[in-house]
Amino acid sequence: MKRRNFIKNVATVSAFSILKPSIVFGTRANSAIRIGIIGCGNRGTAVLSSMIANTNSSVVAMADIFDDQLQKAIPVFNGLNTAKNAAAIPAANIYQGSKAYLKLLENKDVDAVQISTPAYSHVGFLEAAVMAGKHVYCEKPVAPDVAGCRRAIQLGEKLNGKQSVVIGFQIRHASAYAEMVNRIQRGDIGELITVQLYYLSSSVPIITRNNVSDDEIRIRNHFYFNAMSGGILLDQGIHILDICNWALQGLPLNAIGRGNTRARTEIGDTYSNYQVVYQYPNNVNVSIHTTQLGHQFGDVCCRFVGTNGIAEAHYSGGVFINGDNKWDSGIARSESAITPQQQAAGVFLSSLHDADANKEKAFISSIETGNYLNGIRSGAESTLTAILGREAAVTRQTKTWDEVYRSNQKIDPKLNLAQFDK
Repeated sequence: MKRRNFIKNVATVSAFSILKPSIVFGTRANSAIRIGIIGCGNRGTAVLSSMIANTNSSVVAMADIFDDQLQKAIPVFNGLNTAKNAAAIPAANIYQGSKAYLKLLENKDVDAVQISTPAYSHVGFLEAAVMAGKHVYCEKPVAPDVAGCRRAIQLGEKLNGKQSVVIGFQIRHASAYAEMVNRIQRGDIGELITVQLYYLSSSVPIITRNNVSDDEIRIRNHFYFNAMSGGILLDQGIHILDICNWALQGLPLNAIGRGNTRARTEIGDTYSNYQVVYQYPNNVNVSIHTTQLGHQFGDVCCRFVGTNGIAEAHYSGGVFINGDNKWDSGIARSESAITPQQQAAGVFLSSLHDADANKEKAFISSIETGNYLNGIRSGAESTLTAILGREAAVTRQTKTWDEVYRSNQKIDPKLNLAQFDK
């Protein structure tokens, strides 16, 4: 949809609903928050399933460009509602096609929206949802390009504490990570010298379809296309870059990098691996190595090296500090390290065991209490950090934050979405 038509449609939606948060949500503390989901694929279904299970909420509407995604998700969401003694999703609230998201946003029964579509659509849907007066949980990245991030930042500046909008960086809500960052910031590892980040992942399965358009293939396999997802630095590396920005309380000044498409033999144009070195303020250098290839998942780690110790956090493998001020989160460092007694006592192997639930509870609670959250800027800045690394690696040139931000880079996915309307 062209921008002028998009804005026109958004204005139509927002004209009657922009006052909704201030009028309605203050009175809903004892009622379930009614959620509409845009994008019913695997990630969207998993996140919403967790949200419904962990909070006072229910699903009242669904939207997706593909009917098969809707049909697969309907029994899942209805089952979640049944478990909460909530009604099944009305057939009239199930929307398919390129304008499905607008129909969902027009629905007065929707209090909050979860956006779990491919990254190319995030900022457009985010704008529309905010202008329609909805609270929003939007998956990361904010956008695959600089222009989208800048649009999001401008949008966040206009919220004025009237709505909750959060971006899906759930690791900030993992108890073990939060305590580690607190200890780093209070000086437990001394002066921070350097940071090592890595995210070594297996490849994403390719979805094949017969007799479908190239557009459909690209949408269903969006992780393999830069214009659709932004690439693996924005898909997975962004999580540990977000942790780094959080812990350092700053943004990178510049970056140099390398990467290539080795092992991308079947489909797409995204790099399969990146190696990037960022320079942060106070002469702190940060390296990130991220891969998405093969069949073996490796490890995810953030390692902060200071003059008095080293803080280390793995998805699975412990979160701890070695040095003058030793500390251990209690997360098991290996599966073999857990005794039967510890397992019975609830010792966790995953450091992210409470991350999703904590983030979802914070989002829904903010709506119930009126203490609204605004995570757009930090989400956009972490996305821009990943874009800076990507552009440095692709061009094989040193890129500065200011240079990339001023470029206002815009990536057009060149999709004909009307073909999916029935």
